[in-house]
Amino acid sequence: MTTLFFCGDVMLGRGVDQILPHPCDPELRESYVRDAREYVRLAEAENGPIPRPVDFGWPWGDALEVLDAAAPDVRVINLETSVTRHDAFAPGKEIHYRMHPANLPCLAAARPDVCVLANNHVLDFGRPGLAETLHSLSGARLRTAGAGRDSTAASHPAIVPLDGDRRLLVFAFGMPSSGIPYHWAATADLSGVSFVASHSGTAAAEVADHVRRMKRPGDIAVASVHWGSNWGYDLSRDHIALAHALIDAGADVVHGHSSHHPRPLETYRGKLVLHGCGDLINDYEGITGYERYRDDLRLLYFVSLEPDTGRLAEVRVVPLQARRMRLCHASSEDSQWLRSLLDQLALGFRPCVATDWAGSVGSVGLVGSVDSAGYALSLRAA
Repeated sequence: MTTLFFCGDVMLGRGVDQILPHPCDPELRESYVRDAREYVRLAEAENGPIPRPVDFGWPWGDALEVLDAAAPDVRVINLETSVTRHDAFAPGKEIHYRMHPANLPCLAAARPDVCVLANNHVLDFGRPGLAETLHSLSGARLRTAGAGRDSTAASHPAIVPLDGDRRLLVFAFGMPSSGIPYHWAATADLSGVSFVASHSGTAAAEVADHVRRMKRPGDIAVASVHWGSNWGYDLSRDHIALAHALIDAGADVVHGHSSHHPRPLETYRGKLVLHGCGDLINDYEGITGYERYRDDLRLLYFVSLEPDTGRLAEVRVVPLQARRMRLCHASSEDSQWLRSLLDQLALGFRPCVATDWAGSVGSVGLVGSVDSAGYALSLRAA
């Protein structure tokens, strides 16, 4: 069995960067907040004091223990921040995220195998900021997908070796529905992100053809997509059709992100589609207005696939909560809330059933496994 770890947006900039040992200049160009340290103060007002500087593992908190216990073969994250000291704020954007390159040990603490960069914040400090981001991540020996010095580099998948001379291919692209500006698209002679402008059949066919050409027998292919709005559970017909087209083309998992909370997950032709993994790390504590979505609750997804077919064998989802800019185990009450939510969001799965998961002390996990009736999805508390 091959087990992959996925999560949603990992944003280590702005307020998170300010509590780390080597913060950037805290200046912001936002309408209401001009100093990134204000986000630290908001989080402290909500949940208590945050020591400064914190150690590099602090933002990950209990997630590191869960990751070590689960021991996935490959870890894939969406890195939704630039890694740069450049201060040329991208015009036309209100929100800009950056972390200081000297704080990269914070990212490395989770040992990601692939950092997806096809999102709406990787060029927040322009193409010079992107160049430093790519250089910094390469220097830290961190693989990237979804952005590059030109369209060829941006669209090339990250390749992770697997046992038995097999490979994991991570194809990454972003869409305008997530807020990526059209002019951020990489071209033949311009750096940028791998960009798909629409859900049209033509656009889907181009991505699908790329997957078909790159994938070899025995490979596992992941399509990692930054798409959709920040809030809400509804999925458009075009959104679903594109996910299915990616599976039809040979993708074994569709890893969707951009929304600030989990969106539906489904099985299609025996393969897994995560339409939106929600946020994982950010500085949003204390920001009000969308409390009903419980965006303080964050999920780790552990996906086990049959190595020969890429078919879904099992999904474990471990819920955590963001407090004091650190991930901690979710309470029993919050875990029950998530269980009820996932009962509604899991399309093609059976209702959640509580069982034990020894690999997640003090937390809960969600597991979906294959049986004679199809896919079973169950919540289990340790």
